[in-house]
Amino acid sequence: MKTNLSRIERDITELSKFNSSKDGGLTRFSLTNEDRLAREYLKSELEKLNVEIYEDAAATLFARREGTDPTAPVIMLGSHFDSVKNGGNFDGPAGVVMALEVLRTLEENNINTKYPIEFVAMIEEEGGRFGSGVFASRAMAGLVDYAQLQRNKDRDGISMADAFRDFGFDPEKITEAKRDKEKVKAFIELHIEQGPILESLNKDIGIVDFIVGINEFKVIIKGRPDHAGTTPMNMRSDALSIASKVIAEIDEYPIAENNGTVATVGVLEVKPGAANIVPGLVEFTVDIRSKSQSSIETVRDKVFLKLESLTKGTKTTFEVVDMLNVKPVKMNQQMVDIFKTCADERGFSYENMLSGAGHDAMIMAAVTEVGLIFVPSKDGRSHSKDEWTDFDKLQKGIEIIYETVLKFGEAE
Repeated sequence: MKTNLSRIERDITELSKFNSSKDGGLTRFSLTNEDRLAREYLKSELEKLNVEIYEDAAATLFARREGTDPTAPVIMLGSHFDSVKNGGNFDGPAGVVMALEVLRTLEENNINTKYPIEFVAMIEEEGGRFGSGVFASRAMAGLVDYAQLQRNKDRDGISMADAFRDFGFDPEKITEAKRDKEKVKAFIELHIEQGPILESLNKDIGIVDFIVGINEFKVIIKGRPDHAGTTPMNMRSDALSIASKVIAEIDEYPIAENNGTVATVGVLEVKPGAANIVPGLVEFTVDIRSKSQSSIETVRDKVFLKLESLTKGTKTTFEVVDMLNVKPVKMNQQMVDIFKTCADERGFSYENMLSGAGHDAMIMAAVTEVGLIFVPSKDGRSHSKDEWTDFDKLQKGIEIIYETVLKFGEAE
């Protein structure tokens, strides 16, 4: 039984229309009008199926297809539908469309499964609006509280708590999004690779064995803003001077680990931000990724030690705010084996892979067994208007998960 290629293409195309970008690419931030329009489209498609549609306290959209044993734990399928600024149409939505198409295919073939199946469409995986990545899955894992929603703010100073209220959700109920581990059998995600490996090897799908750990934190350096012309160099508390010395060395720290560890400074803000004022405040982010938790900790420690050595004995201070801290995650071996069996049965070629990008699956591993399938990215491009995956290649990934659901869900 095959999924429907034209439906898959239509879903991706329709979702791409809910976009605030004026510079090319897709911009769909969480809890915005574009979010609402995408949500309404998904609901309209789900309403055609025999499912129960609901939303949790973290604004995740669910659709439950009951199993023959309604007391059995649920198998979740899905991904996120928010985007980075000026990103692409496949990063996230490909996995959401997968979940929708699997439900459609089960229904049109009158297939019942013992285990209930749930479509899952999550927000703020990218952290594009509030800087709080893999948000919805963290809420399901019980890792989000109301204080975080008050603290996380967008560039306009709107807190996540206020954005939830404006969108029609009660932020004080956020902990109700936590899922009972005993009631979830598995979480299966499909994602574009976001890299060049599958295309270069001419492989149909990637079967992920491991997702790297990620430690993302913000460094805040506080000096003193003074007049740039009247303040002698030896009497300044220049926050940017300190920050630049730290940032200049960060590239060296992961290289010393010699195991594929990476570190990135992706955001840098200087305040007051005037040409004639000594910078009094600098904030920058550091993103460290590795399959080795000890390497992540080593790089982080080196950043801290450098900050301490540069600020010691000065009037300049620093603080560090953790934004994301997730250990490396190994995928469920039974799920990996089922993926391989399904690929062999379909005659699809595959590659065992390490995911260098973070995904909701790595958080859901704290809740249940997880599996992750990659489909090829053209030229390895992602987080860009040039992001593309051929629809027939996306369909192959969806069909692997469909076959896995039949086996894992005990189709009757």
